[in-house]
Amino acid sequence: MAADGQWLTFLALILPFLGAAAAPLLVRAMGHNAAWVLALVPGFIFYHFTGFLQPVAAGETISGGYAWIESLDTDFSWYIDGLSLTFALLISGIGTLIVLYSGGYLKGHAHHGRFFSFILMFMGAMQGLVLADSFLTLFVFWELTSITSFLLIGFDHGREASRRAALQALVVTGLGGLSLLAGLLVIGGITGTASLSALLAEGESLRGAPLYMAALLLVLGGAFTKSAQFPFHFWLPNAMEAPTPVSAYLHSATMVKAGVYLVMRLNPVMGDTLAWETILPAFGGATLLVGTLLGVRQTDLKLMLAYTTVASLGLLVMLTGFGSKVAVEAAVLYLVAHSMFKGALFMVAGAIDHEAGTRDITHLGGIGRAMPITFAAAVLAALSMGGLPPFFGFLAKEEIYAGLAHGGSWGAALTAVAIAGNALMFALGFAVALKPFTGERVRTPKTPHEGPVLLWIGPAVLAASGLLSALASGLSHRFISSPMASAVAGEPVSVSISVVPHVGAPLLLSALTVALGIAAYLALERGRAAMAAVLEAIGWGPDRGFDQAVRGTVIASAAVTRFVQNGRLDVYMTVTFIILAAALFVPMIAFGELPAVPELPLLPFYEVAVLAIAFIGLGAVLWARDRLTAIVSLGIQGFAVAVLFMLLGAPDLSFTQFMVETLSVVILALVMTRLHLSPADHRPTDQKLLDTSVAVVCGAGLGLMLLRVVQVPFDGTLSAFFAENARVIAHGRNIVNVIIVDFRGLDTLGEIAVVMIAGLAILALVRIRPGAAPARAPKLPKAVEEKLEA
Repeated sequence: MAADGQWLTFLALILPFLGAAAAPLLVRAMGHNAAWVLALVPGFIFYHFTGFLQPVAAGETISGGYAWIESLDTDFSWYIDGLSLTFALLISGIGTLIVLYSGGYLKGHAHHGRFFSFILMFMGAMQGLVLADSFLTLFVFWELTSITSFLLIGFDHGREASRRAALQALVVTGLGGLSLLAGLLVIGGITGTASLSALLAEGESLRGAPLYMAALLLVLGGAFTKSAQFPFHFWLPNAMEAPTPVSAYLHSATMVKAGVYLVMRLNPVMGDTLAWETILPAFGGATLLVGTLLGVRQTDLKLMLAYTTVASLGLLVMLTGFGSKVAVEAAVLYLVAHSMFKGALFMVAGAIDHEAGTRDITHLGGIGRAMPITFAAAVLAALSMGGLPPFFGFLAKEEIYAGLAHGGSWGAALTAVAIAGNALMFALGFAVALKPFTGERVRTPKTPHEGPVLLWIGPAVLAASGLLSALASGLSHRFISSPMASAVAGEPVSVSISVVPHVGAPLLLSALTVALGIAAYLALERGRAAMAAVLEAIGWGPDRGFDQAVRGTVIASAAVTRFVQNGRLDVYMTVTFIILAAALFVPMIAFGELPAVPELPLLPFYEVAVLAIAFIGLGAVLWARDRLTAIVSLGIQGFAVAVLFMLLGAPDLSFTQFMVETLSVVILALVMTRLHLSPADHRPTDQKLLDTSVAVVCGAGLGLMLLRVVQVPFDGTLSAFFAENARVIAHGRNIVNVIIVDFRGLDTLGEIAVVMIAGLAILALVRIRPGAAPARAPKLPKAVEEKLEA
């Protein structure tokens, strides 16, 4: 890749974040018209990536990047093929329309600039995700989509429902992100690669590895949570608490399709196994049915569309995992078609809410004459969603049935699931597109009228694109469908389906789907009542289960905290030293590392005298009648050790030891005089025996460990390094000082920080005034106290 092209691609990846930084200033200066300027950001990105259509269509792949973390051999790298290029064009193209739509939808909002910042960061995160090559880059952008979606879903943070939905999305997708990270680490361990482009050549080794199943389940954990596969589907409809521009973008081209992108990307290397071709169709089919059935229950336009998105994601996962090239073609066609018609319908729902004041389908009707452009866009999008010619959705639906038709009994079962799901999506799509606009005029909170150009240009362009891309299917397949299908299948694929119907099983199944869809549309009211009764009878669901899991976690953490943090310092110290003793003895015993009994050397009389002083000091500590005497006696042993250091030729260390012991005794004595402690030790005998035993075991463990250390042959490599380089590198003659200040500079900084924190704690104790009443804890709000008590 040429240097200028690489630089422009890097610019395209970071440009959304630069736009996010500038958005508040632009909105402050230009108001909602800043949308026209900010739309240039995704517009430039879309234009840049159209330049790759020709080489990618010719079978080329484009990669590039820059060194990121050289010590870990990690690059900030990207990989562009048919799959990533199609996603990049959808993200930037639809993103341009979403930015414009946001300018009209949130006109006058107090935090309009902040919203633009969030939506552009979200765009940049998703763009980086689909273009990432290195595993680390992929994971960073994957998690960044979760964080930015949290900000967008909870944008209206004054409402509890928004905060709950944002937290729920973050928890579910965040846990999935950790699962993905573990899966990528397992894949890297199996194949020895850390990039997606290199992984594409390691399919055989990955599928044949003993840890393949572990890698598969971990990766699918990330993909299924992100793309709301059953039973993780519940977070996606709740995310409708976000403003409609977020919903439209989230459901059409960005976050929820990240999981689909991941399974499509890994299909060439993890597919073609029984596990892959069983798990994905099973969960995808279940998600398709669950999403459409729950969608029938809804009356909110956004929720109806949200559940059809859940169903569509299930359909995409089911097709990707089915295991045939035609099914892959169908998945590619449906993904592109879904992006166009779902983005348009969500913006239509938002326009209705903005101009009529409600999204409840039972309180809408007859507004088509007042909003003709919006009505036309809704009908065109619904025709594509329903799979009717000559729209791109028709091509996708024909290919779906062609891909599933030759799979034996398994294919027949999945075909039946696809027919049922597509029929219900047909009904829901036309319910959104027709019921608010047709029939008798219903009184609404606002008098409906056509919105400004910023509100209808997005749905109009996307709805028209669903028609034009099908009419020009030759160009669509050449530059989009075929390169993308080839990347997903891992081999060259040529998509050739056109809008001209071909008599055969797929066309008959399409006709059956349309007939069932019309019947479902006419019976939608009764179906809604029936689903409401069924759901009321079932009662429990994953959404309620999430709340129960969060509540259980809070209760369990409170119980653990009460048990571990019981407020008794003596218990903390006893447990700490017991763990220390176990950490010392268990490894030495388990691995046979106990030291040999050393020979006692003949010590000079003065060393014997110093040791005797140390033992005398120890006895004085044990037999002291009050705490102050014990503290002063404790310093005797430290002084004895300092004298030993001096006798062994380490005056610097000896001086340090003297200073530390002196300060320790002074500070401890000062603290003891400021605290209300009994002068003598009044512990019961059993407590003294326990403390004595723990102390003896810890002392013995440390002594044995030190004996074992000195019995290991000395390795002078590090000492020689310091001796050779202290003067050369650090320009110091005192090797000890050089080690502390230069070679171990960060360690020394940490030690200084610890001493400073300890000093602050001591200062706080010393400043306690005798007789002062303890500070009262701040009183919690009554609602919080009631929840904690519950």
